[in-house]
Amino acid sequence: MSLVPILLVAVGGAFGSVCRYLVGVGASRLLGPDFPFGTMIVNIVGSFIMGAFIELLALRFDGSEGLRLFVAVGILGGFTTLSSFSLDTIVLFERGAIAATAVYVAGSIVLSLAALVAGLHLVRGFA
Repeated sequence: MSLVPILLVAVGGAFGSVCRYLVGVGASRLLGPDFPFGTMIVNIVGSFIMGAFIELLALRFDGSEGLRLFVAVGILGGFTTLSSFSLDTIVLFERGAIAATAVYVAGSIVLSLAALVAGLHLVRGFA
């Protein structure tokens, strides 16, 4: 396996993560710490950018694998994983896989929340 794809994802991911952190800090300062505005902002903005980027990649940039890895997987993956979830959901939907789309969305949300609660309870049980 070539190191180039790994480096593209790593560098993009580092950049995206720093951007996510900065948006979170900025949102907390501007809007207050009582609601996760930063997370909501990066999820919405990241999903919008993912949609626009994937379409541009297909229409204008000939589907470059390196560019996709750097921006979609790296930067946007580091910025927000919800953008990848959103893209996967719409791809399933556009393929006409309505049942799979519903299972993916409901399963991802419900099982992720359940997994988080399970993790909390597991650690709390040892604390």
